[in-house]
Amino acid sequence: MVRFVFPDAREWSYIVESLAVLVDEASFKISPQGLQLRALDPSRVAMVDLSIPASAFEEFECDKEVDVGVNFEDLNKILKRGKADEKVLVEVSEGRLKIKLLGKAERTFYLPLLDIVSQELSSINLSFSVKAKMLSDTFRDSIKDVALVSDSVKFVAKDESLTLRAASDRGEVEVKFTLESGALIDCVIEEEAEATYSLSYLSDMLKKSVSLSDIVQIEFSSNRPIALTFNITSGGKLSYYLAPRVEA
Repeated sequence: MVRFVFPDAREWSYIVESLAVLVDEASFKISPQGLQLRALDPSRVAMVDLSIPASAFEEFECDKEVDVGVNFEDLNKILKRGKADEKVLVEVSEGRLKIKLLGKAERTFYLPLLDIVSQELSSINLSFSVKAKMLSDTFRDSIKDVALVSDSVKFVAKDESLTLRAASDRGEVEVKFTLESGALIDCVIEEEAEATYSLSYLSDMLKKSVSLSDIVQIEFSSNRPIALTFNITSGGKLSYYLAPRVEA
């Protein structure tokens, strides 16, 4: 028996939307300890890693570990109907996913469970030379600025600052974040680093995840994957990993 109640239907919708930007279908791994999902995007250059402990739910029942495969487009459409003052109840039984939005009216939806055969992904064990924190909406707006002139962005970390740079035949742009200006909340640079990443992926990752947390943690090293982590208000965290672009 799997049954849980999340206290904020709107936040639960943001969580699912944040997953749906990368994956079409995947399996939640639900255990007595909580809920997890780790999946690669179809091109296998990006990964999403979600972890929510049982304590983050208003009610949580699960007597053994189960995989719950879902289509995120269908699930997303349902959860978008939820409101901040509503709760969402989820049950798994008889090969179906039952979703009930609990508000002034109780709206109940059913989705078929998917039997998804996917590679078991181990936890990411990367060491990063740069770790920075900033307001998530500031970071999102900066990515939008850079996207005006290019489809990729170079991250440069040195001298206790983080700089985003891009150039193309459409122009050039540079956005610099420092502790002194207040743009960075924290910044630890163990070694100067530069790496280039796809702006389309970064833009997708930031569409709804900024609604989950006011702060984003950014971690990267030279020519290594970048990690973006958001601590979910009600508990748990959502992380994205994106492989770098190889520059000629």
